[in-house]
Formats: sequence, structure tokens, C-alpha cells
Amino acid sequence: MSDDGQFALTLIAFVGSVFSPYYAWARRHGPADPDNHCALNVALYSRGAKRWAMTERGARHCSRDARTFVIGPSQLRWDGQSLVIDIDEIGMPIPHRLRGRVRVHPGQLFQFSTSLDAAGKHRWGPLAPHARVEVELDSPAQRWTGHAYLDSNEGDEPMSHACHEWDWSRSPMPDGSTAVLYDIQARAGQGQDKLLALRFAPSGGIDEFKAPARHKLRPTGWRIARRMRSDAPVRVLEQLEDTPFYQRALLQSELLGQTVQSFHETLYVPRLQSPVVQAMLPWRMPRRT
Repeated sequence: MSDDGQFALTLIAFVGSVFSPYYAWARRHGPADPDNHCALNVALYSRGAKRWAMTERGARHCSRDARTFVIGPSQLRWDGQSLVIDIDEIGMPIPHRLRGRVRVHPGQLFQFSTSLDAAGKHRWGPLAPHARVEVELDSPAQRWTGHAYLDSNEGDEPMSHACHEWDWSRSPMPDGSTAVLYDIQARAGQGQDKLLALRFAPSGGIDEFKAPARHKLRPTGWRIARRMRSDAPVRVLEQLEDTPFYQRALLQSELLGQTVQSFHETLYVPRLQSPVVQAMLPWRMPRRT
């Protein structure tokens, strides 16, 4: 998010896109190659306007090594000091260009990873929970800087095998640390629910904290139920994404005695798996083979 609060940007680089209907359809016939289902999701928010792109690309359009991940005309690369993302995407369903460069400058880098399920087949960890971002876009024309966050998820199986739904949030704290809450409801028969409440310090320290009570938020426009753990009632400041199976919002909550702005996401897996929703997704997520 920009320092003045006028702009926000979310980027997700996928190898084996978890939201991809094409990847799901391919797995019906047996194991599918995740490198044949890569995408760069770009979601750009500004006052009065939103832009969104996610084109899936087959293996012949993509390549990756230890420092670079090429996804069609876009790429991510580590230059030794920062993560550089060159974006060249077309948004859908009404075509519009998203082009430019983003640099993420990490503060302290972390090598923390933890399982999200009982079997340890799904893992998450922040790489740079506190970072700075520089955004230089040609289309639309934007130049801004702000605070940022970088993390990673990986799995050995489709997340629908283990997860029913989750609520996730990250909250920048006044002392420069970042508090993360991961509230996961397991799929029936796949073990217990999981709750992570972790605070990542700029010095590299990681502390667990007692998660506060769960507050129900009003449902989204698509009627997704969502929850946020907070020491006080939670207020929705801005609804950033509202889809049939996923929502992203900026909240005001209270953690560890501090009033904070929290970036919050909810994923409802049964809705994602719905045949109707799967048939709708290609309108927003085209594929280039």
C-alpha cells in the first residue's frame, strides 16, 4: 500500500495455479505438471478504479531458476538486493493493459516455514514480512512508494484435499513488526483446525502470541462468511476483492493493545470447487498454451 493510502497492489506468482480451472480439469486425468499452469496475478487498487489481470500460461511460455521466474511477457527476478517484477499483462474480461515495474526491497529476510495441515503437505512462511515497495507503471501511469509484505505458500497436493476455508491477515504494527493470523478450518476427516498467531520483528525474531477472540464480519456481496480475530470490534475500511469464493479487504482491528489496519483474505474452498464457478473462471482467467 502507498504511504498516502491512495494506492494498493497485490501480486501473486503461481506455479500450478491453485485457482486455475484448467489445472483442476487436467488433474481429473491423473497427475498434471504444475509448470504447465503458471500465472502472474496482478490486482491494482486506486481511488475509484481497480485493474485486475491473471492469464495462465503453458510451460513453453515459462521458465524459472534460482533467481528468475519468467511467465510469458512478465517476469520476477532477484537482483541480489530486491525482488524486481516486470509486469506486461492484459486484464480481462474487458481488455486493458497493465505494464510497468515493481521493486520490493526486503527489510529482514526470514527462512521460516510451518505446516498448515495435519499431514504437513501444505506449508507457508513469510520471506519479507516488512518491506518497502517502489511502483513505476506505464499503464496505468502511476508512481508511488509504500510498505509491502512478501510470503510463500507451497503444497504437495491440491489444497482442497486438506482445507475447507481459511481467514488470513497481516497487520503492520507501530514498532515495525508484522503480526500474522492464519485461521484455517480443515476439511472433514483431515485432522484438526489450525490457528497461527505470529509476530515477526524487524530484527529477525519470531514470537507467538495469544490470538484474540474471533469476530464475525458482515458477509460479502457473494455471501462469503468471514471472520477476524481482534481485541475489539472490527471495521471494514475498504472491500478490495469480492468474488464467489475469495475476498480481500482492508480492516481496522485491534491486536496486542494496538489499533491497526489489517489486510485480510478469506478463501472458501467448496465454492471454488463448484462446477458453476469453475465454468465462470475462464472469463477472468484466460489461458495461453
